[in-house]
Amino acid sequence: MHDIRLIRENPEAFDAGLARRGMEPQAARILALDEERRAVATRMQEAQSRRNDASKAIGKAMGQGDTATAEALKAEVAQLKDTLPALEAQEKDLTTRLQDELARLPQIPVAEVPDGEDESQNVEVSRWGTPRTFTFTPKEHADIGPALGLDFETGALLSGARFTFLKGQMARLHRALAQFMLTSQADANGYVECNVPLMVKDEAMFGTGQLPKFAEDLFQTNKSSAREQAIARLIALDKESPQWATAAREALADDEAKISRLWLIPTAEVSLTNAVRDQIVDAAALPLRMTALTPCFRSEAGAAGRDTRGFIRQHQFEKVELVCIARPEDSEAEHDKMVRAAEGILEALELPYRKVLLCSGDMGFTARKTFDLEVWLPGQQAYREISSISNCGDFQARRMNARYRPEGSKKTEFVHTLNGSGLAVGRTLVAVLENYQQEDGSVTVPEALRPWMGGIDCLIPVT
Repeated sequence: MHDIRLIRENPEAFDAGLARRGMEPQAARILALDEERRAVATRMQEAQSRRNDASKAIGKAMGQGDTATAEALKAEVAQLKDTLPALEAQEKDLTTRLQDELARLPQIPVAEVPDGEDESQNVEVSRWGTPRTFTFTPKEHADIGPALGLDFETGALLSGARFTFLKGQMARLHRALAQFMLTSQADANGYVECNVPLMVKDEAMFGTGQLPKFAEDLFQTNKSSAREQAIARLIALDKESPQWATAAREALADDEAKISRLWLIPTAEVSLTNAVRDQIVDAAALPLRMTALTPCFRSEAGAAGRDTRGFIRQHQFEKVELVCIARPEDSEAEHDKMVRAAEGILEALELPYRKVLLCSGDMGFTARKTFDLEVWLPGQQAYREISSISNCGDFQARRMNARYRPEGSKKTEFVHTLNGSGLAVGRTLVAVLENYQQEDGSVTVPEALRPWMGGIDCLIPVT
């Protein structure tokens, strides 16, 4: 969320920042709406003040026996009482419209972010590792995976496209990767392990920027099904105890609005970051570094036709997420630390990768600066994204009202939030399969994962 005061102070800079995102100027429209809202607020405050003054003056006039003045003041107060609700409603409507407009505008990139329209204009920063030289033509994971337990057909049978059923040694490898990542981030890198809700309220999705702009990319539970379940319980209760069922039915009618729909998280970033929503965080506790391993759910509404084959882009996948809540002056250092935490997993698994600084047109909605880590996939002969690590500045904190009080200050300030993958488990599985494949279709288990594999050091094709 943007600070309206900064837009007022420098509308040209605001529009220049949005232009780097490929957007038309917005400041004039935003400021016109803000000016209208402030004018109505001023009229409302003046009317409230005049009503209070007039109400006090009525008693004084009555005490002095000035009936005419008292009656005139009463008429004025009555008129103001009729006027105020309309002004209050207008001010509320304008405030909502202004907040909605600001909520739909993306974060402004920092100066060091390169200008560009899409991923073709991202800037490679560094590379690590040397891609393996094969004595045979390496295959893509979708070709070698099925014989090892990567079951696309059963996943599709159960749930449809972009769902996969893992079994046997493949499921064990997936679990080993997740445990290795989570343990590494918690023990070696100092991120506090968390177990978080997988379904959240609207406010949480708004706080981290998924709502309102990206609702179509999310999965949501069904309110009507929750109501149907409650009614089914009432029917069963009715047979056993009609008098209790009647009372429960009345309570259901009163509370029906509370049976709300919840959103399935697209990443643990939502749950972890919102842990500080509407709070003033103790400055001495900062930075807060948190990590969680969760399933993630994405409808991928905007990704039709992309990576539909294989295990790259799924509706349900697991990811180890990293989140940091930091002081503004510490956020850049925390960004670097988070990048190194993700890089360390790839290096421990000996997977070649490159680090890329995203251009202004390829960054996420809430990010002011983002590094992507792209792992080498020999089957595709390409580097593919496996982690995206972003510094969001105070953009999410404003949406969440997450603050801290600097030492020695009476005023609070917004914290900075950062997030990144450490790593996406499924994509790391893909990278292991392609980089460690053998000519006979088997896959060697990386040394770092063997303690988690129960003695399995090689995945063998099942015929």
